Amino acid sequence: GGGQGPSSGQGQGAGSASARPEPLEPSLLRFLVCPLSKRPLRYEEATNELINEELGIAYPIIDGIPTMIPEAARTTRKKPPAEGSKPE
Repeated sequence: GGGQGPSSGQGQGAGSASARPEPLEPSLLRFLVCPLSKRPLRYEEATNELINEELGIAYPIIDGIPTMIPEAARTTRKKPPAEGSKPE
């Protein structure tokens, strides 16, 4: 026999047709620093991201809110493997 669980299909906010990237509030930028390096970040309008040039990472801005968690950051450049970091 095969037990079938209840299937609940919830599609909330899956895809808005008029989803324009909301820009960051410029006054926020001076208060925002990278959680990893504690250094100021640069706002990149083209990609709607906060860039850390030093570490070569970019934090996404979703609905005008910077997602400043290292897991959400995207690597902006190819960097040599750092010492102490194990390949996954």
